[in-house]
Parts: sequence; C-alpha cells; structure tokens
Amino acid sequence: MSNSTEKTSEKPVLTGAEPVLYVTDFSASLAFFTEKLGFAPDFTYGDPPFYGVVVRDRARLCLRLVHEPVFVGSIRRREELLSASITLDSAAALKELFLDYQAAGVPFHLPLTTRPWGARNFILLDPDGNLILFASPGD
Repeated sequence: MSNSTEKTSEKPVLTGAEPVLYVTDFSASLAFFTEKLGFAPDFTYGDPPFYGVVVRDRARLCLRLVHEPVFVGSIRRREELLSASITLDSAAALKELFLDYQAAGVPFHLPLTTRPWGARNFILLDPDGNLILFASPGD
C-alpha cells in the first residue's frame, strides 16, 4: 500500500514551453502566424477570440489580446528583448526556413547570421513588434 505523500525517485521532466505573445489585433496575428509562418491554430478562446495557441511541429506559441502597449517605445528592438525562441536541429533547416519566410515577405529584425559563439539564427518581427528568434547549431 502506497502513501500519496511518499516521494518517488522519478524527477519531474519539463516537456515543453509555450511563450505568450501579446497582440493588439488577434485576427491579424492569427493570420500572420498561419499564412506567413506556417503555424496552425490549435485552439482559440472567446467570442470574439482574445486567446489562442498556434502550433508548428513541436513549437507552440500563445497569442493573447491586449488593449494597451506592453513595452514602452522602441525598447524591444533596442535591447533585443525576445518574446520567443524556437530551435531547429540543423543550420540547413534554419536556412531553408529563413528563405521561406523571406519569400513570404516576413519582416526581420536580424537576418540569418552566425553568432560569435557559433550558433546560427535570425529574428523576425510579428505585426505587434514581438521579436521571435529561430536558432540552430552552427553545423
């Protein structure tokens, strides 16, 4: 017979993260993530919707409608304050994704580059100025 207060030897495992992106036009943001970035809606909530989750492969992002600015001025771009970071397995896959997004007319804060520490990445801007990093090993 086991006591529910007993500790198990198994440690908790974090299985994912879902960053929240604050958006001022939920419909426009949902369209951007689905039409430009290739995500699919997992669900939306509210009538009209004010919260939802979009997914692409194992990446999940939450969209949350707000009616006031979350950041003051241009601090996000000046300080490169990321709203989300998404990783890919290879530099080749990252380059292909960058080229797909470039062809779709996605605005970039930072084009595809190799960082001094060896990682490859790019940072795009969503319609609300959220900075979303896509990164891979340098290969």
